[in-house]
Amino acid sequence: MSSQANAKISPMGGPVLAALVAKAGAGDRDAFATLYNEYQPDVYRYLVRRTRNRDLAEDLTQEVFVRALRRIGDFAARPGAGGFPAWLCVIARNLTIDYAKSSRVRLEVLTGEFFEADASEEHESAEAGALRELDAVEATVVVTGVMRTLTPSQRVCVEMRYLQDLSLQETASALGKAHGAVKTLTFRAMASMRRTLADEAVAA
Repeated sequence: MSSQANAKISPMGGPVLAALVAKAGAGDRDAFATLYNEYQPDVYRYLVRRTRNRDLAEDLTQEVFVRALRRIGDFAARPGAGGFPAWLCVIARNLTIDYAKSSRVRLEVLTGEFFEADASEEHESAEAGALRELDAVEATVVVTGVMRTLTPSQRVCVEMRYLQDLSLQETASALGKAHGAVKTLTFRAMASMRRTLADEAVAA
């Protein structure tokens, strides 16, 4: 987790936070509720920035604190160097990666249409390889979010072509459309997604 990512979740006062974590680790639900109220908005904003999907960010935020509640005892006994906020960041980031790798959002082929991997270096360090993999996963999440901006017919077409790996003819048969119509629908969907990504890049 980079220092920049950690900074996105603001810390509570050191002694107060340490006392709350200790109480929560001992089973004090009120102490954990206080931690939740303090950090939930920051975790949510962190996940919105990563997923670009508010509904997904809400779901993942709840899961972050479910996991934190399960493990708060272990964390309280052996807190990491970055403290409680950094620990939440790690959980949130891992959840984002898990979601991106799930079968429901396998968009490796589609992602490749938008984010070209730089394969110029034959030999890269383990760290560089890990960062490259993380970039690909995060790109997949971005594309998943952008798909929500498509019309229903465009989204179904893209899902069939890239998620279900159907051929152009198989997609046409499944949708009851002509081969040329599906080809046009796919082209327009891809063009729309590229425009959305470009607009978001300018606005960022």
